Amino acid sequence: MTALQVRIQRLAAGGDGVGRLADGRVVFVPRTAPDELVELRDVRPARRFARARAARIVEPSPDRVEPRCGHYTADDCGGCQLQHLALPAQRAARRAFVGDALRRLARLDVADPELEPAALDFEYRTKLTLAAGPGARRIGLHPLDRPDVVFELERCHLAAGALMDLWAILRERRTLLPAGLDRLVLRLDRSGARHLIAKVRGTVVWTRAAQLGRELARSGVPSVLWWHPEGGVARVVAGRSEGAPAPVFEQVHPAMGDRVRAFALEQLGPVAGARVWDLYAGIGETTAALAAAGARVESVERDPRAVAHADAGGPAARRHAGAAEAIVDRLDAPDLVVTNPPRTGMDAAVTAAIAARRPRRVLYISCDPATLARDLVRLGPGFRLTEARAFDLFPQTAHVETVAVLDQA
Repeated sequence: MTALQVRIQRLAAGGDGVGRLADGRVVFVPRTAPDELVELRDVRPARRFARARAARIVEPSPDRVEPRCGHYTADDCGGCQLQHLALPAQRAARRAFVGDALRRLARLDVADPELEPAALDFEYRTKLTLAAGPGARRIGLHPLDRPDVVFELERCHLAAGALMDLWAILRERRTLLPAGLDRLVLRLDRSGARHLIAKVRGTVVWTRAAQLGRELARSGVPSVLWWHPEGGVARVVAGRSEGAPAPVFEQVHPAMGDRVRAFALEQLGPVAGARVWDLYAGIGETTAALAAAGARVESVERDPRAVAHADAGGPAARRHAGAAEAIVDRLDAPDLVVTNPPRTGMDAAVTAAIAARRPRRVLYISCDPATLARDLVRLGPGFRLTEARAFDLFPQTAHVETVAVLDQA
């Protein structure tokens, strides 16, 4: 029987290679590169497309490289999608993901945007979320498309070295972790302090947290330990936390996140005296910069802990805690809007409110090109895209951050 082969034409937004079967159906094949001839296995057809895996790379791309991380191939780790590609090819692909979404989904006649590369292509993440298998006998990550399986992590090459130093000690002391462990979040805060957030099923108290805290300190990796019971709020059970609470959202690549914010604020132009919305405001860094520049800011953030932190240490602003879609209609009409929603994009009620209020400029910071394009369509003909810039916040992956500048039409 002749092996089934396809030529990979391009990369899809999630990082899979795209080819065509003999019957014309598109087939998605992860861990491949454009122009490669690939022998397929495990072909899973659907009505309009198919998915498959690469059994053999018959004609490899010149952009193919040996992945740095052994988990990428040995465990089929799903944390990275593009580690088999050279960095220039990765960056070109991420630019294309944004450009393709704007052209295909938003129907805009634009080129692929410029992309600002990261200073670090490995060891840049200051947050790593690990899954726990039954009884925490395995703690690690999921194989590609296998959320029901956990493989034991030895080292993640995307995570900062300080987090991997912590993980090396934790692996040997897992018996001190809480009962019912579901997720283990390792995090560095802005000061470089380590945090460990144990998310558990149920509400059984973490009785050995203090002992683990002492052993981590003796091993040279002092950490703040948080216990997050099911349905409850995370609280510190060992160590002392300063600054923003570790469980609240913060960019996993802070240096590049700062560059995104600086570019967005630069694109707003002078803001002194302007009324500005800061939507999905997080811990308030953008709000603080706007207020310091003389803007009259109203910010909205769902997480009340983040709002409380911003209120305690930030300059004067009207800060609202709650879902943007529930609050946006109560805000004063803005001159400018900065919006930085999660991967799901803005709720339709938020885009409708912005369209109705017609600010002179909107800065949309997006971590998903598809929902960005959808929201540009929802905002309607009252705005035109005048600038788009991509930022390489997530090297080795198919994720990309984009800043879109929208002016009143």
